[in-house]
Amino acid sequence: MNPTQRPAQAGTVYLVGSGPGALDLMTVRATRLIGEADVVVHDHLIADGALSLLRNDAQAICVGKKASNHTVPQNELNLLLVRLAREGKKVVRLKGGDPFIFGRGGEEIETLFEFGIPFEVVPGVTAAAGCAAYAGIPLTHREHAQTVTFATGHLKDGSVDLDWSALARPKQTVVFYMGIGGIGEICRQLIVHGLPATHPAAVVQNGSSERQRVLIADLATLPEQIEKAGLTSPALIIVGTVVSLHRKLAWYQPSNWPRV
Repeated sequence: MNPTQRPAQAGTVYLVGSGPGALDLMTVRATRLIGEADVVVHDHLIADGALSLLRNDAQAICVGKKASNHTVPQNELNLLLVRLAREGKKVVRLKGGDPFIFGRGGEEIETLFEFGIPFEVVPGVTAAAGCAAYAGIPLTHREHAQTVTFATGHLKDGSVDLDWSALARPKQTVVFYMGIGGIGEICRQLIVHGLPATHPAAVVQNGSSERQRVLIADLATLPEQIEKAGLTSPALIIVGTVVSLHRKLAWYQPSNWPRV
């Protein structure tokens, strides 16, 4: 494709966040756009039932993105959006959570901009906010945390080389996205850089859905507890003394309520 070749009547690409998992946590705008779309290009992890909102004649294309397993490479995905828009289609690029928080949304709209494709961004409830709320873990609390940090547990090169000194500061909550694979290193580094081994930590799997599971532990025991419970992605790791409030504040009870 030639970026200098500007389409005469290009469609528009809507970069839409579907939220943490529950369908009714999607924004009204997101719901409307999905229902109006000619084609929805979606990740593997999107809100439950989101595709039921499509028109009968609309097309759904799964690009199958999971941690370390991208069915469609990112550069090909970017160009797919360009091609569909150049066909004059109204395209919804549907992602879990929020497109701009570890969702590669910036990379995708950079390509759209280069090719002259009109686009809009529709924010979604990010996993940190949604999963923490449904687990009864406030991300901030006057007695526990005055700072919240979002970090990725899976960098582009597969490492988890982060600013551990900053992440191990007291009086803050740290939320790790895509961190299950590197949980041993994450906990080890946080302890090495100053947090006590007894520092509270939690994992929320399938947050806000009927399949939600919440595991409460500490940095010393979290990796072993995750393995013992068989927890896998999609899951979010929350580190901070706010985790200690879970037992008191947990309000959401799925039908089978599988606490671990």
